Amino acid sequence: MSSVKPLISICVPVLNEEDNVGPLYQALISGLSPLEGRFRLEFVFTDNHSSDQTFARLHQLAQADPRIRVFRFARNVGFQKSILSGYLRANGDAVVQIDCDLQDPPSLIVRFVELWEQGYHVVYGVRRSRKEGWVIRQARSAFYFLVDKLSEYPLPRQAGDFRLVARPVIEAVRQMDDAFPYLRGVIAGFGYNQIGVEYDRDERRSGESKFNFRSLFALAIDGILATSIVPLRLAVYLGLLTSILSLVTAVGYIVRFFLVGASWPSGFATIAVLLTLGIGINALFLGVIGEYLGRIYTQSKKQPLSLVEYSIENGLVANHASAPGAPMNQINLPSFPNI
Repeated sequence: MSSVKPLISICVPVLNEEDNVGPLYQALISGLSPLEGRFRLEFVFTDNHSSDQTFARLHQLAQADPRIRVFRFARNVGFQKSILSGYLRANGDAVVQIDCDLQDPPSLIVRFVELWEQGYHVVYGVRRSRKEGWVIRQARSAFYFLVDKLSEYPLPRQAGDFRLVARPVIEAVRQMDDAFPYLRGVIAGFGYNQIGVEYDRDERRSGESKFNFRSLFALAIDGILATSIVPLRLAVYLGLLTSILSLVTAVGYIVRFFLVGASWPSGFATIAVLLTLGIGINALFLGVIGEYLGRIYTQSKKQPLSLVEYSIENGLVANHASAPGAPMNQINLPSFPNI
């Protein structure tokens, strides 16, 4: 029997979170204290090309705690790719993803680990309540309902990216080759033993949310298109329905003409309505088809998931954009304070 303690990886995607990385780290250390002694811990931060002092703050933390690993991307690759990059760089037997804004309680990770020890491969947080505006809350609920109904497999509602994923699931994720990953749907679709844990989500402590309406809408589109081909089927069904209605209308006109002797004006109104309806339906579903084709095109280019510009391991900064073999004292760092 191996005496090596299991490793838990805590993955944190960050973007301009200079005021939150320190408080989050302290909250993680405090909340995960019940795991000390039985498990080893590592903290994997993926910096999505922050423009503030986030990387500098992480460097300060990493110098004091060698368990902290940091990967700064050469550009902003998006939230889902940032999470996926963290998953693929984590070494843990179980990997936990948590946001940096302190809205999700780090202490709940202890419960996640307990359920993992009981045999669950995925343990995800279910937001029982969240402190946000009524409009955005209703929009989120509508999105979860819609994506669950359209998906080819059941998706947990009110569940975000705050979750624990066991190593076998991480290895399954590693086999993915998706230019538009939607991890909530992908992981739910893998199967395995999954369970949700309810909790109340807090307000953001400081800084601004990186998810405006446009970002949330884009995430919703990713969620729908990544888990379902129902929108394409709807084009077929609606096209068939429109054809049937047009045929019925034409038969009705013919019957009235021969049986009643009805006559009509030039038919401008009828033609205009039918043309407008047909053009609108065609435009809608050409857009849907275009979304799928665009994703196929992007996927065919086989672009890398993310390119690491700087990394921190054991408190030391490495520049991955420098010449191969360049000594550390010749590495040119950007003007990050305190480095």
